[in-house]
Amino acid sequence: MTMSAGWYLRRLSRMGPREVGGRVGDAVRRRRWRSALPDCPSVTGARFTAVLPAGTIAAVPPDAAKRLIAEADRLMAGHAEYFGVDRDDLADPDWWYDPKTGRRAPSGYAFDVPYRNEDAVGDIKQIWEPSRHQYLTQLAAAYAITGDERYAERVAEHLRSWWSANPPLRGVHWTSGIELGIRLLSWVWIRRLLDGWPGAAALFEGNPVALNQIWHHQRWLAAFPSRGSSANNHVIAEAAGQFAAACAFGWFPSSARLRTDALRSLERQLRSNTFGSGLNRELATEYHGLVLELGLAAVAEADAAGVPVPASIRLVLLRMTDALAAIVDSRLRPPRQGDADDGHGLVVDGAGTDRWASLLATGDAVFGRLAWWPAVTGTDVRTPLLAALIKPTELSVTRPPSRPDRFADAGLTILRGPEEIWCRCDGGPHGFLSIAAHAHADALSVEVRHDGVDVLADPGTYCYHGQPEWRQYFRSTLGHNTLQLDGGDQSVSGGPFLWTRHARSRVLAADTSGEGVARWCAEHDGYQGSVHRRRVELTAAAKELRVVDEVRGPRRDVRLAFHLGPAIAADLVDNRAQLTWTRDGEDRSAVLDLPGRLSWRAHRGETGPPLGWYSAGFGRKEPTTTLVGTGFADGAQGFTTVLRFRG
Repeated sequence: MTMSAGWYLRRLSRMGPREVGGRVGDAVRRRRWRSALPDCPSVTGARFTAVLPAGTIAAVPPDAAKRLIAEADRLMAGHAEYFGVDRDDLADPDWWYDPKTGRRAPSGYAFDVPYRNEDAVGDIKQIWEPSRHQYLTQLAAAYAITGDERYAERVAEHLRSWWSANPPLRGVHWTSGIELGIRLLSWVWIRRLLDGWPGAAALFEGNPVALNQIWHHQRWLAAFPSRGSSANNHVIAEAAGQFAAACAFGWFPSSARLRTDALRSLERQLRSNTFGSGLNRELATEYHGLVLELGLAAVAEADAAGVPVPASIRLVLLRMTDALAAIVDSRLRPPRQGDADDGHGLVVDGAGTDRWASLLATGDAVFGRLAWWPAVTGTDVRTPLLAALIKPTELSVTRPPSRPDRFADAGLTILRGPEEIWCRCDGGPHGFLSIAAHAHADALSVEVRHDGVDVLADPGTYCYHGQPEWRQYFRSTLGHNTLQLDGGDQSVSGGPFLWTRHARSRVLAADTSGEGVARWCAEHDGYQGSVHRRRVELTAAAKELRVVDEVRGPRRDVRLAFHLGPAIAADLVDNRAQLTWTRDGEDRSAVLDLPGRLSWRAHRGETGPPLGWYSAGFGRKEPTTTLVGTGFADGAQGFTTVLRFRG
C-alpha cells in the first residue's frame, strides 16, 4: 500500500499549525541525519543496578513457570507464531524477512524505506514483531527461572545478530518510534532477567555495540516523537521505552535529561490518552491493555531506580485498572471494540496465559482489588515481577464502591442479565484525535455474549496494511452490529488510519439500576440529512434483549447487520433465526426475531466483497454467519429485533 498525493492532502487537513511545523522540523532533521551520524559518548564504569529484589523469582507460580518454559523450548527449536503465520526460522532469524509474502525489506537509509508498501517491503507487521524482542524476554525469563544457560546464550546470540544487521538509521527497524520504544523496554528486562548469567555485563554495559544501539535508540526517540494527531498509543510506547532505558541504562551524559523529558511526556500523554472514567480514549480495547502494560512497566522502572513519579501517573493507571475490571464479561473478556493488533508492552509469559486476568492480577498486587472485582483464578509470571519492583503508594482517590456499568465520557454502557448475559452498547466518540486512527465506523453497535461466548459479535480487525479491501470491511459500518444507510459508512475514511469525517453520537438515556429491565438509548448524525436512533432493553426475567432502530429523515436504503460469533450455528427461516452453540459440553440456544419489514439473508465467508467473517486475532480470520436485512427506512416506524435466550 503506497500513499497517494490525495492521502497526503487529506492527512495534512487533519493537522493543526503546530503539528505541521513540528513535522517540517522532523523532515529537515531526517535530511540532516542522512549524512551526520554522531558517535556514541564513551562510557566507563557502567553498572546495571536495576535488579529484581531477592526472592522475586521464587514467587513465580509453578504452573505459570511451566507454561513459560514450554514456550521457551519451542522458541529454542526455532518455532513461533506471529499474526496467524507459523514460523520455524527463529533459531537463526533473518531480521528483514517476511515469511507471509516471501519478501525481504530493502536496506538503505531508514527514512527512505517505504514500509507501508507491501509490494516493496512485505508485511511490515511480520517483519517488525520479532524485532520487538519480546520473545527474547521470554527466553531471558526462562533463564531466570531455571538457571539453564542455553536460554541466556541464545538471547545473547540473537541480540548480537540483530545489532550487527541493524546499525543505527539503516533499514526498516529504524522507521517507527513505537518499535524503538518497545524494543528498549525489552532490552531493559532482558538485562534484568539475565543478571545472574556471567555473560550479562559483557553483553550490555561492557559491550560498545550495545551501548551504541541503546544511545542511538534514545537519540531517535528524543528527536522524532509522535506528534499532534498521531499522539496516541505510539507516543506512550515511545515515552515508556525511553524512560525505562534512561532509568536502567543511565550511563550516558544525556540520561538524566532524557529521563526527565520522557517522564514529563509520559505523564502528559497518559492523561491525554485516558478518559476520566479510566477507559482509553482510542476506544480500542486492546490499546487500553497496551497502554496499561506500558504504564505499569514505566512505574516499575521508576521505583527500581528511585525516581519520583507524579501521583497523576499512578492515578491514571489505577483508574484504567478499575475500568478494565468493570467492563469484562464473566470469562474476563473485555469488549472487542476498535482496532486490535495483538500488541503487548512486556511479554514474559508463555502461551495460554490470559492477558486480561494477568493485568487484573497485577492491579490487585499493586493497587489492591475492590470487593466487586471479578475473581481471577489464573496465574502469570509478569505479576510477581512487576509487583516486586513497584512500591506500595497511598493514593488520595475515591474508587468506585460498586461495579460501574456506564462510562459516560466514553459513551460505553454495559447491560448485564442472568446466566451471564453481557451486552455492550456503543454511543461514544468516533475515536481519538482528529484522525481517529484506530476507530471503526461502529456508532450505536451492540456486542452480546452469553457466558463469555460471542453471540452478536464484533468481528475484529484482521489487518492494517497490504489488503485494503479487508481493512475497509473490518472497520466498516456493515462490518458491525448496527444500521447502514445508502450503502455508506457513518464516518468517512480517508485512508487505513485516517477518518476525515466523524459521526457524532450522544447517549440519550441509560438506566442500569437493576430494576429488572436495563435500558439504553442513543443516536448519531453520521448520515447527513438523517439521524439514526437506537434503543436497547435487556429484560432479566425473560432473558430477552430488544433492539429498536429508528431513522429520522427522508426515505433511504437500509441494511441492518447482525454478526454472529464463530461458535454460533444459525438456521434462518424468513425473519427468524434459531441460534445454537455449545459451551463446556452443554448445548445452548436462542431465538433471534428480526424486523419483518426487511428482507433477510445469511452470509458466510463471502469474498466479493467481504462479508461474514470473524477475526479472533491480528492476521487471522474465519468464516462466520452474518445476517443482513435490506429494505427502506422512511421514518414511519422503527425496526425491532428481539433476542431471547432459552433455558
